[in-house]
This record gives sequence, structure tokens and C-alpha cells, in this order.
Amino acid sequence: QVQLVESGGGLVQAGGSLTLSCVPSGTIFSINVMAWHRQVPGKQRELVAAITSGSRTNYADSVKGRFTISRDNVKNTVYLQMSSLKPEDTGVYYCIANAGGINYWGKGTPVTVSS
Repeated sequence: QVQLVESGGGLVQAGGSLTLSCVPSGTIFSINVMAWHRQVPGKQRELVAAITSGSRTNYADSVKGRFTISRDNVKNTVYLQMSSLKPEDTGVYYCIANAGGINYWGKGTPVTVSS
């Protein structure tokens, strides 16, 4: 079973930056949408940013202007550049890829923003 592997999470002070990366553990053909979600304890998982194979992007209002999603279609890798981080950005960030109607998920990478 192919999974997605996230990396790049960690502890950062408010106002700082982090870049997350996500790559499949094996081959996934014809990935359409790749996205990042995050989950805060006690809250539902929410969409942070998404990008199509044609590089169309969509962002949650709370991260517009601060986060940038990008992808490498050759490597099937998706990135999330996060800047001007706020304590409310704290959570576990999950990568998801949709291909052929199947959603592939990663196990998540934690991000903690201290005030």
C-alpha cells in the first residue's frame, strides 16, 4: 500500500517560517489534486491548501498571503511554504493525494508555533 511521507514539521516561534514536504513511498500514477490538511486537538481536520496537476491553487482564508503550496509533477512531491506563522497554525499537518478516485494520506507531521 503506497503512503505519503511528510517531513519538515517542528517547533518554531511566532513569525517564523517552515517548509513541509510530502512524497509518496511508491509510485502513484496520474495524481490530480495534492493538498495539505491540518488537525488541531479537539477540532475537525481542515483543508489548508490544495493544488491541481495544472497548478491551480486554493487556500483556506486563514492562511492566504502567508502559505504557498507548490508541487513537482515529475517527483509527485508537494510542498507547503509557511511564513509569518501564528500560534493558531499549530497542529498536525497531513498530506493527501487524489489519483483515480483514491485518496492517499500521510501519517502527518507536527507543527508547533510558540508565542
